[in-house]
Amino acid sequence: MAEKLKLDKSMAMFAEAQKLVPGGVAGIRRPYNFVIGEYPIFFENGKGGRIVDVDGNEYIDYLCAYGPISIGYREEEIDDAVIEQIKNKGFCFSLTQSIQNVLVNKLKEIIPCCEMAAIVKTGSDATTIAIRAARAFTGKLKVARCGYHGWHDWCVEVKGGIPEKLYEDVIEFHYNDLDQVEDICKKHADDLAAIIVTPVGHPLAAEVEMPKPGYLEGLRKLADQYGCVLIFDEIRTGFRCHIGGAQALFGVTPDLATFGKAMANGYAIAALVGRADIMNVMADNVFLSSTFFPNSDAQIAALKTIELLERDKMLDVIAAKGNKFAQDVEKVVDDSGINCRFSGAPWMPYITFPRDDEGLYKKLRTEFYTQLIRRKVFLQPYHHGYICYRHTDEDLAYTVQAIKESLDALKSLT
Repeated sequence: MAEKLKLDKSMAMFAEAQKLVPGGVAGIRRPYNFVIGEYPIFFENGKGGRIVDVDGNEYIDYLCAYGPISIGYREEEIDDAVIEQIKNKGFCFSLTQSIQNVLVNKLKEIIPCCEMAAIVKTGSDATTIAIRAARAFTGKLKVARCGYHGWHDWCVEVKGGIPEKLYEDVIEFHYNDLDQVEDICKKHADDLAAIIVTPVGHPLAAEVEMPKPGYLEGLRKLADQYGCVLIFDEIRTGFRCHIGGAQALFGVTPDLATFGKAMANGYAIAALVGRADIMNVMADNVFLSSTFFPNSDAQIAALKTIELLERDKMLDVIAAKGNKFAQDVEKVVDDSGINCRFSGAPWMPYITFPRDDEGLYKKLRTEFYTQLIRRKVFLQPYHHGYICYRHTDEDLAYTVQAIKESLDALKSLT
C-alpha cells in the first residue's frame, strides 16, 4: 500500500474557501468528485504534463484541466504570442481586432462544416447559441440531445433553480442507439429543431464509447430526412481527435459544431461553426453578444496552438502515445483479475468499475483511485482523462506500473 499524501495546506485552504466561495471551489472541482481526504484541492503550478499542489506534491496530470491542455502547461510559444499581443496591441476593446478574421479563416480551412464561425468563451456558450440558432433557423422547438452540453438551463443535469418549462422540450437519447433517435424524430417530426450529440460518447462515470459503424451516418440521414439541424458537440473531441474534429476523423459532416477546450491550450475560447445559412440567423434574428467574446488574447492563443499542432504533427504523436498506453493498460487490467474496464483510447483514457448488485464496485473504485493518487498519478474517478503532447514515454510507463500496483492493492477486497 502506498502512503497517504501530505495535504495539510490544501485542507486548510479549503476550510477557508468554504467561508468565501459557495462549495469552497467550483462545481466538478469539489472534493466529493475525487476521493475526499486523498486528493489535493488547490494546485500551485504546472509545466508540461505535470502539476504541483500547494503542499509541494508533484503529479503526472491526466485530467489536463478537464481537457483544455492538449499540448502542455505553460507552453512558451503560446504564452509569448499572447504576451506580445497584450504588451504591443492590447486585447479588450469596444470594437473588434483584425485577428478575428485570421482565426475564422483558419477554422474554415481545417473544419469540414465551417463556413462561418461565432467566437465565444465557453463550451456552454457555444452549445447554447447552437440550439438558439437551430430553433431560429427551423422555426421549430424540440431538441434531441445526447451527452454533456454544459451548465445552461436547457441542458444541465442538476435542475435546482430551473423551471421545468425551460427544458421540457429537450429530449434525451442514449449514445449509439440510432433506433431511439429515429423514434424521437417520428414522434416530433413537425417540431424537431435539432439533434445535438457528442460524436464520441463520454457519459459521466461510465465508459467512453466510440461510434458504432453507421451511427453518425445514421444521425446525418435522420436530420436530413426530418429537416432538423445536426449539431456535433466537439468541445472535447475538437483539436484532439483530429485537427478538424471528430467530424473529419469519422467522415460525417454536421450542420453546426461546437469547439472549445483544447482549441487554445488553456486560454478561454470556444466557437460555434457551421453552415452559412444557419449561422447567418445571428446577423439579424438571434442575439449574441458579450463584453469579452471578442478579446484577442485567446484568439492569438488559439492560432498559435493550431500552428503548433499542425507544425509538429502533435495530434499524431498524442494518438501514438495513447494507443501504446492503452495496449499496456489493457494488458495490466486483463492480468489483474479485477472487474474493471479500460476505455477511451487513444485520447481519453478511463478506468471504470462495472456496477454489481452488492455495491462492491464503489469500494473498488474508491480504493483504486486512492492508491493511484498516492502514487502521484492524477486521474478522476468519475471523469475520463486525456493524453497530452508533453506526457513523456517515461510518464506513461510509470503510470502503467502505478495502475498495476493500484489494481494489485484491490485484491484483498474481492
